[in-house]
Amino acid sequence: MSPKNIGVVLLSAILALPLASLAQTRVIELDANAIAGRFDPAFNFSIGAGRANEGLRADWQQQLAQVKRDAGFKYIRMHGLLSDDMAVYRVDAQGKEHYNFQYVDALYDYLLSIGIKPFVELGFMPSQMASGDKTVFWWRGNVTPPKDYAAWERLIKALTEHFTERYGAQEVASWYFEVWNEPNLDGLWVASRDDYFKLYSHAARAIKSVDARYKVGGPATAGAAWIPEMIAYCASNAVPLDFVSTHTYGVNQGFLDEYGTTGTVLSKENGAVSDDVLRNRKEIAASAMPKLDLHYTEWSSSYTPADPTHDSYHQAAYILQKLKQVGGAAQSMSYWVFTDIFEEAGPRIEAFHGGFGLMNTQGIKKPAYFAYQFLNQLAPTALKNSDSHSFATTDERGNVQLLLWDYTRTLPEGVNNQQYFIKDLPPKDKGQAEVNMRGLKTGSYTMKISTVGYKRNDAFTAYIGMGSPKQLGKSQVATLKSLASGKPDEQKTVRVGADGRFSIKLPLRENDVVLLELSRRK
Repeated sequence: MSPKNIGVVLLSAILALPLASLAQTRVIELDANAIAGRFDPAFNFSIGAGRANEGLRADWQQQLAQVKRDAGFKYIRMHGLLSDDMAVYRVDAQGKEHYNFQYVDALYDYLLSIGIKPFVELGFMPSQMASGDKTVFWWRGNVTPPKDYAAWERLIKALTEHFTERYGAQEVASWYFEVWNEPNLDGLWVASRDDYFKLYSHAARAIKSVDARYKVGGPATAGAAWIPEMIAYCASNAVPLDFVSTHTYGVNQGFLDEYGTTGTVLSKENGAVSDDVLRNRKEIAASAMPKLDLHYTEWSSSYTPADPTHDSYHQAAYILQKLKQVGGAAQSMSYWVFTDIFEEAGPRIEAFHGGFGLMNTQGIKKPAYFAYQFLNQLAPTALKNSDSHSFATTDERGNVQLLLWDYTRTLPEGVNNQQYFIKDLPPKDKGQAEVNMRGLKTGSYTMKISTVGYKRNDAFTAYIGMGSPKQLGKSQVATLKSLASGKPDEQKTVRVGADGRFSIKLPLRENDVVLLELSRRK
């Protein structure tokens, strides 16, 4: 046989090999005694929700209680606390101001009853206090400044005093007060940046006049904007500022797009989302207040509640990748939002429509949900780990957890999210992860392996398989919930010998997420 023919035969043999044999093995080496420090809790410090009035709904409350149990979120932030549908402010025929906090009380009483604290967003403007009639969203949040800033300050002071009387100063001192939402967007604030700073200063002074310990901040901007300017303004004018806040999303065009009509495109940049956070941290360090906390009070892959990235199995790996890249640069990364009960563009009739939520309207858990559930199953102590696509943790009992993933951006050129992520998208094989642990205590362990990925805790692909019906029957909802339970795929007892070593090989596909847990048996 000629050398040329030999080459052809060898090439044919290689092409005939299973794809897995060509993929690389990713090796993760861990020492259970090599402690890196505290596992950063920024991932579940806070979670977002659409608007305050939606929080009075029974299904909203039921979903929040479930996500609290599974993911452990500590705070929740939402729009519209002061909007007309919360009935907080009116002026009578004689021009006398009246405050009513009954709806706010019903909401906050519930939040605190399930162990979630408010990350209080102060907005939008009560219509009888507003200087204009421009509104945003289906539920008509007024986005104009107050016609009388003294009236605004009185309202914020009265609200803060009410919180103090009802919940106690010690409790309210653990909350955060954030002034407005995305004032750098014309659709959400019709005035200037200086006007926003004026709004902020009146609110901050009102809050601090009740109790100097209460935490207040802003500017809650879109696109990581105004952080140096906010700090400089407060420093120059002796305005209280306890933290700065802003938002970022992983797409590169537009900002306010309620209906997903522009065709969003997931950013190609490796540093999408994380670059904004790291830049803000550097801006804070170079400012007059270099130790300020940084809170990202909104973030996700896309800024529109009509983007199927939110529903796709790709989203779980995306979330973990971005949180890993951010590291400890922010004190919180508040995912936007926990539920598709979210009505900025009006009530949605489609069961899956690309909504922001970790759960859809019927309470079906999306793959993104399990990214947070699995993170919450990690222990409080981080292990040293050189792998850039995993978190490894341990606890005082010697239990060890490893959460690993593959993140691969698969969006083709010239195709937008709304065209691509609505399809059944089988992943390519990525080989395997070889996990080698040492330093484990001798004895028996319960090993659990849980996964998220294509057709694994993947209700959306199953929904596509049903023909993507706009509405779901009871049996369909039950089926999808059963396919997205988060239960382990495998559970068995393993033995660690005197050498303290344990190894396992885990198959990987594009955008798979795998949680490996080793729990010592008594």
